Amino acid sequence: MSDFPLAADITVRSAGPEDLDSLLRIEEVCFSCDRISRRQFRYLLSRGNATVLIADQAGEPVAAAVVLMSRATSVARLYSLAVLPSARRRGIARHLLAQAEKLASDAHRLWLRLEVRHDNHAATGLFASAGFRRLTELLGYYEDQMSAWRMEKPLQHPHAPSVREVPFYEQTLEFTCGPASLMMAMKAVRPTFSFDRITELRLWREATTIFMTAGHGGCGPFGLALAATKRGFDVSVRASTEGIHLIDSVRGADRKAVVELVQADMALQLRDAAVPIETAPVTPDWLAQEIAAGGVPLVLISSWQMYREKFPHWVVVTGCDGNFVYLHDPYIDRKSCKEAVDVINIPLARERFVKMSRYGRTRLQAAVIVREKMPTSR
Repeated sequence: MSDFPLAADITVRSAGPEDLDSLLRIEEVCFSCDRISRRQFRYLLSRGNATVLIADQAGEPVAAAVVLMSRATSVARLYSLAVLPSARRRGIARHLLAQAEKLASDAHRLWLRLEVRHDNHAATGLFASAGFRRLTELLGYYEDQMSAWRMEKPLQHPHAPSVREVPFYEQTLEFTCGPASLMMAMKAVRPTFSFDRITELRLWREATTIFMTAGHGGCGPFGLALAATKRGFDVSVRASTEGIHLIDSVRGADRKAVVELVQADMALQLRDAAVPIETAPVTPDWLAQEIAAGGVPLVLISSWQMYREKFPHWVVVTGCDGNFVYLHDPYIDRKSCKEAVDVINIPLARERFVKMSRYGRTRLQAAVIVREKMPTSR
């Protein structure tokens, strides 16, 4: 099963619902805070994109590892690795780590990520010796305010992504992905820009199309571009069609008429502000050119492949190379045990990104490019 043979009395297997009490006991003994709950373990044991491994010693569970597989991306995450004190120094942790890497590799994931406490020197040394590198420091990450290292290991090749440093902001409401993405882009080009919820809600009020299916209004490219323009940023818009954006799923002729009126008014304001509006496809090569020129792109995607939900969703593209498009997703699916580490600089294969960056019956592609406005020469 791995390059690290175990003693004859130790075996590794996939956990099942019958192991729930044993898993909770290992959590209780190994961790003083940030424990996985019974409810979370039930979910992890039943979901299709997570695997829980157990190591048995003489038939008794003594260690466990949880591996999460992101549905649409090329990243896997080692969510937990725990070995009872009585079973340590026998190579079990290294064996489970190797098994986690194999699971991720067999699932065609290209990176395995994890977080480890600053004060867990044994685990940090284990991961470093296994080829993991530190990505960033997470201050006050755990419940007791201990900081963490985020670490990553390439599984298929030594590819190191080239991404722009974009501060992350999590959307606080289900319909504010556009404002959250816009906030990330604006702070990336203007570090003095502040993150706060009032700004998130103000941006939504300014950018919303008023109606979106049966719920709250979504934010289209014109609205987001206009909100950034009002704050003094240099902005441009690209959309694949000239029609009314995000209107396919709006129900009722009266509502559709309102959305058309709102977009027409926004387009007029953008033209008055001399904001370029281009009708052309949103392609990875074009995004790479915009990023190289200093822009930060917001891109509209369909959330179906990531969340199995049919709604428009805005993300920030942080990098694009010959293999992948990297993005920040402002939505963290915490019900699925996701955290910020799972949605920052997500690598999507170019082909998958192209499929994902189309929405609705018209297969709309849309992007807003945010740059810092250069001072006018005199």
